[in-house]
Amino acid sequence: MKTVEYTIKDELGLHARPAGLFVKEAVKNPCKVTLSKGAKNADAKKIFSVMGLGVKCGDTVCITCDGDGEDAAADALLALLQANV
Repeated sequence: MKTVEYTIKDELGLHARPAGLFVKEAVKNPCKVTLSKGAKNADAKKIFSVMGLGVKCGDTVCITCDGDGEDAAADALLALLQANV
């Protein structure tokens, strides 16, 4: 299991466009991917689950990848957030 944290810097938070890109990237990986904000957890492969977290600017999210290719998945998802949010 690999876990990485990232603090959202975009003024709009994790809104529809970057959330959609995040889900598309998560779906590419065979491992289980979970996105967490505080005590809330979301299946990162489901857009409504990710949007339901209500991630805003300044919130810290935790990406947890578990299974085959977890290291590559975590790195790719973190890079995506850094580039877009």
